[in-house]
Amino acid sequence: MLIDVISVRVLPKYQLELEFKNRERRKFDMRPLLSMKPWDRLANPVLFDQVKVDYGTVVWPRAIDVAPETLYDGSIPID
Repeated sequence: MLIDVISVRVLPKYQLELEFKNRERRKFDMRPLLSMKPWDRLANPVLFDQVKVDYGTVVWPRAIDVAPETLYDGSIPID
């Protein structure tokens, strides 16, 4: 099941608050990805904070993104 991301907000400790098209709000922890390429470049907080939504997922400058299904499956619901 593919659910588009419609909004993103940066949280402390390299976490993202995501809202999906189905109106679910979820929290995704980016820290496990920061040791792998290409996401290791996002360990720079200035770059990490430049996240935005594009084409239904989250993207950063330098062509860095995370698939929406990864974001959904790896996130936890926010009440």
